[in-house]
Amino acid sequence: MTEEKHNHSHNHTHGLNMPENTQAQVVQQDDSGYKFLSDALRASFILLKIIMVILLALFLISGFQTIGPDEKGLVLTFGKIRGEGERRVLNPGLTWIWPYPIEELVKIPVAKKTNLAFDGLWYYQTPQEKLNPQVRPHIPDTLNPIRDGYSITRSRTQDVVGGAESDYNIVHSKWQITYQIRDAELFFTNTYVDFDDIQAGQNYSDVIAKNITPMLRDLMADAVITTLVHYTIDDVLFEQIGTITEHVRRLLQSKLDDIDSGIAVVSVQLDDKVWPRQVHDAFWASIQATNLKEKVVSDARSYYDQTLNEVAGQNAEQLLDAIEKGVWDTDEAEPLWALLAGKAQNVIAQAQTYRTTVVEQARASAEYFRNLLPEYRERPELVIQKIYLDTVQAVLENAEEKIIVQTTEGARGKEIRIQMNRDPLAVKESENKEQSDR
Repeated sequence: MTEEKHNHSHNHTHGLNMPENTQAQVVQQDDSGYKFLSDALRASFILLKIIMVILLALFLISGFQTIGPDEKGLVLTFGKIRGEGERRVLNPGLTWIWPYPIEELVKIPVAKKTNLAFDGLWYYQTPQEKLNPQVRPHIPDTLNPIRDGYSITRSRTQDVVGGAESDYNIVHSKWQITYQIRDAELFFTNTYVDFDDIQAGQNYSDVIAKNITPMLRDLMADAVITTLVHYTIDDVLFEQIGTITEHVRRLLQSKLDDIDSGIAVVSVQLDDKVWPRQVHDAFWASIQATNLKEKVVSDARSYYDQTLNEVAGQNAEQLLDAIEKGVWDTDEAEPLWALLAGKAQNVIAQAQTYRTTVVEQARASAEYFRNLLPEYRERPELVIQKIYLDTVQAVLENAEEKIIVQTTEGARGKEIRIQMNRDPLAVKESENKEQSDR
């Protein structure tokens, strides 16, 4: 056993004792491999550095983004808005941010005005009825609150029964809302829009409008229902459309401001309105009756005003109040006489003229009889005869038509009958004189 171990050791020692040239070749081959491997690794590292530099450059370059002229920008750093004060909201132009996922640029269109049709308070229509208005619709006997939209309006009359108004009315309505984003930060913070759903190439405005439409419709329905209950159905259909639409706009804006939505309501328009179809005939008859009543009342009021103006002028109401209060014959009513106009003034003027004439005639007659008295005392029969003849002459002079019938001696006991028709010319002259006196 010892001998075998010795031989084995000898053989191993003999293997290590190679020639020097062979050992040099082995060492040279090892050095060449190490050098080749080192060069390859060095080249790989250089290439890797170049690739990393290029990727870093591309990464940094991707941070340059453009905000459109009708947009505002918000930079999110790990999901939180970056900046303070005015720097929180970026204006249109080129900007640089740390690329995703460090930072993200959210663009919000603030200049675009979006129109939203709202028919949630209109009666139910089938798709065929919506596409073709000429199709005769099927009108159910009653409203279906689950499908039909409607609003309640205040009663036409102010009759109060038990402390509450009665006779409320139902009205269907269609509306148009125009809105825009006023405050980009408030809108992003308080109004839910899933910006993660916005894909490459998608329009921000379309996605935003799709997300906030349900909220706007709900708030619009609340604003319309709350507003219309303060107006009558006549106000909604005919009389105060402008006032009502402005009321709805202000109320809707107030609701949006309460939640700090950042949305501004530009305008609200009432596109269509109608009473329930189930009571069309009755409602139309009611409208006609109301119009007739208003016409009669208006005509009566116009006749009232016209009559008072013709009788007493612009101060007719004041003069009428004075008469009704019983102060017409007092000193308080004295200044009102000067305010009279129209027919009343003419009547007063004629009365004053007539009074003056009567007084002057009475004074003249008194003077005449005073002068005639001495002669009457001397020859009364002659004076009476003279007065009689003067009277007959005055009567005949003022008579329009004169018919003289002379009796004969043989006509005693006989009856004379004469059919008398007035002269047409004399009648016409008399009528013209009466009209001119008026």
